[in-house]
Amino acid sequence: MSITVQSRRQTLTPELARLNREIEQYARGYGLDFYETMFEVLDFEEMNMVAAYGGFPNRYPHWKFGMEYERLNKSYAYGLHKIYEMVINNDPCYAYLLECNHVVDQKLVMAHVYGHCDFFKNNIWFSKTNRKMMDSMANHATKIRKYIDRYGLEKVETFIDICLCLDDLIDYHSVFIERRPKHKQQAEEEPAIVKKIAASEYMDEFINPKEFIDQQKQRLEDERQKRRRFPEEPQKDVLLFLLENGPLENWQRDVLWIIREEAYYFAPQAQTKIMNEGWATYWHAKIMTERALNDAEVIDFADHHSGTVAAHPGQINPYRLGFELWKDIEDRWNKGKFGKDYDECDDYGSKREWDLGLGLGREKIFETRRVHNDITFIDAFFTEEFCHERRFFTYQFNPERGVYEIADRNWKSIKQKLLFSLTNFGQPLIYVIDGNFENRGELLLDHRHDGIDLRIDYAKDTLKSLYTLWSRPVHLRTIVEGKGKLLTYDGEKHLERKTDG
Repeated sequence: MSITVQSRRQTLTPELARLNREIEQYARGYGLDFYETMFEVLDFEEMNMVAAYGGFPNRYPHWKFGMEYERLNKSYAYGLHKIYEMVINNDPCYAYLLECNHVVDQKLVMAHVYGHCDFFKNNIWFSKTNRKMMDSMANHATKIRKYIDRYGLEKVETFIDICLCLDDLIDYHSVFIERRPKHKQQAEEEPAIVKKIAASEYMDEFINPKEFIDQQKQRLEDERQKRRRFPEEPQKDVLLFLLENGPLENWQRDVLWIIREEAYYFAPQAQTKIMNEGWATYWHAKIMTERALNDAEVIDFADHHSGTVAAHPGQINPYRLGFELWKDIEDRWNKGKFGKDYDECDDYGSKREWDLGLGLGREKIFETRRVHNDITFIDAFFTEEFCHERRFFTYQFNPERGVYEIADRNWKSIKQKLLFSLTNFGQPLIYVIDGNFENRGELLLDHRHDGIDLRIDYAKDTLKSLYTLWSRPVHLRTIVEGKGKLLTYDGEKHLERKTDG
């Protein structure tokens, strides 16, 4: 099932347009820098349609979008969620307001959106993203609809299903790093040399006949080709390897390329979720409380904002964590709570009262916004004082009492678990090792075990999808309960065998 977003979207009313100009002026006055931002007003059904498409009004037809729309609609009907805003990383930025929101909510959402737009434009992790993705998404939809017309809905949709099962097998940092080594020139490769049997010159052609020498040269060359790694180095971007080397039809290669491009577009949003939501929350709080609120709106704003930054036992609220960290960074750099003298001070009272009056907070948060992602952000600024003052703990579920309970108060342990959950989005690291495994044209992947175990059922489904694209048996090396194991799918059945590790 697919969905179609109707063209009933509304432009801003004169009152909302006036408020938008006001909020934008406040945002720029604080130093926020963003592309032109286009707001549109949607009712709840239209908002759910656009949300089901990941914020874009036009995507390729696929049943997952229809399923997501049904989920959002039912969730809204039962009062389990309400989407207040959406904003798209694009130039210009596009943002959507919910038609039934109160005026104070619309003002808050506009301020929140401008925080996001500033982050999209200026954070380095978004610098390589497609700033015309609205147009690209529409082009992708047109291409896939043409393939559906030519090859049939079921065939194309089934292939998209397979690609979507693999869309996280990309290299999130490859847009900034040259991963693959430069190819060596042929002249640099050593030719195959056959050692002759010692013989006098007049007997050489009988002892070392030309046919025998040629056969030995070919044997050495064949062995050299076998030893050559394919790929030369382990490759984390599995989708790119399949695009370049998989036995795909042209339309299949094009669809896989589309899925991969969209995966890379959305990757920075996942890499900066805590920072980005915290940044937008920080700025909507500042703009509203210092500039945009009138007396009659204070209570409604406080109610909405407190819900946004509320703590949820058992899970991280990225709005709350990011918001609190941005405030803490600004406060620390305003008061000079950093550097050798502060770090070496072991008096708790003195550190609480520490204030050198440096006033560097605003400069520091803008600098931080520019260069960090969630992992480096948490690693650099999640301190012991911050953890204790904001009461961040780790929780675990007590099945006997049926509630979440505090499991750990140690700040280093809490920080480590938080960083661990953010590294590669908590997913296992998978690399392509050999595209000609055991010289049979089979595909070998390696799970680099860094503490994240594979879910074997997920791994088997992934191998099955990879087999469809590779058309040959696919293998995955991993570690299960401390022992090496090779998982294989040969097109008919799953196999397992022990390895050395």
